[in-house]
Amino acid sequence: MEYITHPLVKPETVEKRVYQLNLAATALQESTLVVLPTGLGKTIVALLVMVQRLESGKVLLLSPTKPLVEQHAGFLKRVLKISEDEIVAFTGSIPPKEREMLWSDARVIVSTPQVIENDLLSGRITLRDMAHITFDEAHRATGNYAYVYIAKRYFEEGMDPLVLGITASPGSSRERIEEVCTNLGITHLEVRSEYDPEIAPYVFNRRIEWKIVKIPLEMKGLKDLLESVLEEKMQKLAELGVIMAKQKKLTKTELLGVQKQLQRELQRYPQRQTYQAVSIVAEIFKITHAIELGETQGPQALIRYFERLDHEASSKGGSKASKRLMDDVRIRRAVHTLKKIDTTYPKIDAVKEVVAEEVLRNPDSRVIVFTNYRDTSELVTNALNDVEGVRAVRFVGQASKYRDTGLTQRQQREIIEAFKEGEYNTLVATSVAEEGLDIPSTDLIVFYEPVPSEIRSIQRKGRTGRKHEGRIVVLMARGSKDEAYYWSTDNKEREMQKRIGEMRKSLGEIKPRPATTREAPQRQLLEFTEPEDQNHPQIYIDHREIRSPVARELERLGAEIKLERLEVGDYTLSDRVCIERKTTGDLLSTVTDEGRNLFTQLSDLTRNYERPLLIIEGDNLYTERRIHPNAIRGLLATIAVDFHIPIISTTSPEETAAIIYTIAKREQRGKKRSPTQHGRKTSQTLREQQEYVISSISNIGPVAARRLLQHFKSIRAIVSASEDELTEVEGIGKRTAERIIEVTQSQYKG
Repeated sequence: MEYITHPLVKPETVEKRVYQLNLAATALQESTLVVLPTGLGKTIVALLVMVQRLESGKVLLLSPTKPLVEQHAGFLKRVLKISEDEIVAFTGSIPPKEREMLWSDARVIVSTPQVIENDLLSGRITLRDMAHITFDEAHRATGNYAYVYIAKRYFEEGMDPLVLGITASPGSSRERIEEVCTNLGITHLEVRSEYDPEIAPYVFNRRIEWKIVKIPLEMKGLKDLLESVLEEKMQKLAELGVIMAKQKKLTKTELLGVQKQLQRELQRYPQRQTYQAVSIVAEIFKITHAIELGETQGPQALIRYFERLDHEASSKGGSKASKRLMDDVRIRRAVHTLKKIDTTYPKIDAVKEVVAEEVLRNPDSRVIVFTNYRDTSELVTNALNDVEGVRAVRFVGQASKYRDTGLTQRQQREIIEAFKEGEYNTLVATSVAEEGLDIPSTDLIVFYEPVPSEIRSIQRKGRTGRKHEGRIVVLMARGSKDEAYYWSTDNKEREMQKRIGEMRKSLGEIKPRPATTREAPQRQLLEFTEPEDQNHPQIYIDHREIRSPVARELERLGAEIKLERLEVGDYTLSDRVCIERKTTGDLLSTVTDEGRNLFTQLSDLTRNYERPLLIIEGDNLYTERRIHPNAIRGLLATIAVDFHIPIISTTSPEETAAIIYTIAKREQRGKKRSPTQHGRKTSQTLREQQEYVISSISNIGPVAARRLLQHFKSIRAIVSASEDELTEVEGIGKRTAERIIEVTQSQYKG
């Protein structure tokens, strides 16, 4: 084996491959998107570009998730011949002030994009001295994703900007690929497939097999029962004049179209029948999903879905669609029948058979079974652990939901390490394992069901065939959505390869704009009415608002942004003007959700500021939730009349930013008023005060504070706890535990 030789690369650490050298050489000439199959060393191409550009300044590697950031940082520390202190990893767990100090001394920064976006918006860092940025999983650079903003800022500030985008699957449409290129300032495209001569020696054969299973008769009977409910709902839609009388079924796309049309009608002229139709469409979505689950996932997965619907129906904020469905005698009968079915779903047997065969053939095999649904992942894991020689573990994301607790990032890392070491030989994973994670090459990949996305399909398949021959088995229930999804995805993959080939020849015709995807109409108005000047208004923004596109748009308009923890309001524009911003969904949730007190927030606003304002953003106030229009009008009347707070309606984050910017300029230039933070919340409850004390420790947010208090029951118990006891709490890692002990148990030296 030959190795890369470079002054900044440690000897015999990186294998030398000609195609990687060629790709890197091209990427050093101009900003390039490299499309390379999974497992063929996209990160090595990035490394080769980075070590060359290090001579000119800092380099930045952006990756979508914290585990990927840690993975890339560990790799760079292993192979780069520079001080480990000069290679830093940025995630949200590192306090902003610490990131600011680390940034100044670092040469190589690996980070999640959201952290860099926040630091750029708050003025803590600049990209002026950045010699290069690599965007890992570059296909994410669409819409409002942080990659788009960072690339825009880089081309505005960088002295000699050079971008590298790396991905295995940029998308099936030319428009999607062009959008990625435009957003990242890409001017050149490099594509390699498994069939290219220079790639072929490093690619191992991947056999794809299909296993067709029959849907059990019991499930077909249940399907007939559910379809009778569906037919009735369709008939009601027809009676309301929403669809044609003879229509028996609607595709998901058609349903979404009907839903959008109904929402437009509600905005123009709200009527009881239209609200009724909106609710019926929601019921149809739920029934259609239930039918698909029964066919493709089996009775146990369907039972769990109905249990969640029942929980939603009985909860205070549950939708009327869920309540009506769970009150339907046919749905109740279906649930009762499901609980009596003891037939094992054929896919479960097929998975057990396929995995058992692989492990028997090679006891050292590594297997990944992909499932779309977390309920199914649990069922499959339990079933596989009954098979001799199979040691299966469930691998899911961090989010928790009703009767389903997610995995923390630490738990995820521990599972991956145990899988590598052979403690487990089978990983039963949802989509969290599809993209980027450092999971070793596997011998067998099982699709419990096809996925309707070519990007996800490619990511899954890329988990095998890296170091030796691999095998892929796709399970499909005959006559179900499985078959449609499989062939749809197969066509999309072929279309993607075709589009990439076309763009390979014609990319020179594209005129990329450095990451500027749209111009807000409000900006044109501002430029028309006022001359450009250098006196930019200063706006204090609550740190929780940074996830909204409003902050990015304000920065683009020229505002000087100060990110702070505001006790009152979201945007402070002067000593007398403070704005509370609510999306329509957020505003309505304060009415329906427990623990959300809008009137307390507004009371604090009026008590602390002479000119309080409320911005309601969105054009679906009367359709977002099934709340009677009179209740919403009453809420608005209370805000305007009782609290004396003017209400401004906007349709988008861009319009919100434009109005905030205009008011800030008027206050600070016309009225000569400066923004000051003097807002204070009303007296906190004991619980809130306890949460505030713990959350004031760096690295501890409100969620972590609540978890600590729920676990230890008192502040005294928390500050007396050992490191091991603290790390038992979900979300509290070693570093955070050390920080808690340092702050609470160290001697005061003031």
